[in-house]
Amino acid sequence: MAAAVRSWWSRRSLRLRLTAAAALVMAAGLTGAAVLLVVWLHGSLIAGLDQTALQRAQVVAVDADSNQISAEVPATSHAEAAVQVVDGKGKVLASSANLRGLPRVFTFPASESGTPRAHTVHDIPEHEHGAWRAVGVRAGTAGNPVTVYVALPTESVDHGLSQLTAGLATGVPAVVALLTGVVWLFTGRALRPVDAMRAQTAEITESDLGRRLDVPPADDALGRLATTFNDLLGRLDAATRRQRRFIADAAHELRSPLSTLHTRLEAADQHPESAHWQTLAPELLRETERLNRLVDDLLRLARLDARPRLRTRSVDLDEIVFAEVRDARDRTGLVIDQHAVGAARVNGDEDALARVVRNLLDNALRHATTRIDVSLRTLHGTARLVVADDGPGIPGADRERVFDRFTRLDDARARDTGGSGLGLAIVRDIVAAHHGSTHIEDNRPGTRLIVVLPVGGGSRGRPGSVPG
Repeated sequence: MAAAVRSWWSRRSLRLRLTAAAALVMAAGLTGAAVLLVVWLHGSLIAGLDQTALQRAQVVAVDADSNQISAEVPATSHAEAAVQVVDGKGKVLASSANLRGLPRVFTFPASESGTPRAHTVHDIPEHEHGAWRAVGVRAGTAGNPVTVYVALPTESVDHGLSQLTAGLATGVPAVVALLTGVVWLFTGRALRPVDAMRAQTAEITESDLGRRLDVPPADDALGRLATTFNDLLGRLDAATRRQRRFIADAAHELRSPLSTLHTRLEAADQHPESAHWQTLAPELLRETERLNRLVDDLLRLARLDARPRLRTRSVDLDEIVFAEVRDARDRTGLVIDQHAVGAARVNGDEDALARVVRNLLDNALRHATTRIDVSLRTLHGTARLVVADDGPGIPGADRERVFDRFTRLDDARARDTGGSGLGLAIVRDIVAAHHGSTHIEDNRPGTRLIVVLPVGGGSRGRPGSVPG
């Protein structure tokens, strides 16, 4: 039972919280509005009483000024009005019927201003349990000054406000409950697509990243959210596919040299008398070197994919080119011409840029027939490095594909020469990390591999950020 309640709450919690929040806001808003209404209405009604009392006092004061006032002030439409006319010694000269024969009731002095201020009194005899609003107005002559007091009961105002308060106390919770129910219904309808998206997302597994969420037809926030989720799933699907393909290709590449080593060593172990170690050792050494290069390339690509921070600083690209050319000449009998290499300073990681030049030269060494030409020059804020060979060349349709990982246009020949199909992929990733570009042109005959890098302060954005 408890598990069922928790499950229900987990599904309904967002809806309940939104509804509860809306109910609290509505309750606070309506309660505040009701309180303000009562306060404003009370003030308005009391102000009306004060004005009526003042007008009645002014009428009596006119009679007092003309010596036409009698001992009993005649009643008006306000039959409950309490009136007293008091002389300077505190003697009651006239009063309304409801105060007949009573001593002075009002003790506050008359106001000196033109608009007397009303007072709330509670000590009127025979009316001890009610509040009154009273004003005092000066009247009479200079030799015989008098004060006219008029008071009106607030009972009708208090009764009306109490009825209004009771009605609001009953109506506000009812309105809040009604609006809460409406919010509950509309929230459920609004969250239904969200719950559907959640359920679809929960069904997507690592092995089923090709699925997509249903996009609501309305072009609203939920539709944009579903579109964003689908874009994210697409990127995850593409990244997962690349990773799986990379793992499969890496395993395939590692299997070949390991299989060769295992076969040779197994044959030598089973027939030691016929094993020619002097001829077998160089072959095994070549296979281990091939394995070493492959593992090194795989580690390099893994680090690039992990977005490392490159140790960028100002380096002389021409010095890197000269050093790599010298090393390449030690490994080949081909002609490597570097006369067209000029000075070029770039911001970058020296080791990574050296790997770029080395991979370009290694690629040229595998395909060149007689010579390799290396040039470097600066133009329009960029350093342009060109490594050209006189080999068979690369067809136009394959000039982008050769930068993909484990790509070989001549698989058998590349394996024989030790190529793993990762060299140019590493070149493109490192150059992209330095905000540069790579492309291929015809050399007639052969191929021209071209790398373009920004010179000087050309590194933009966060230093060392390697794009994926």
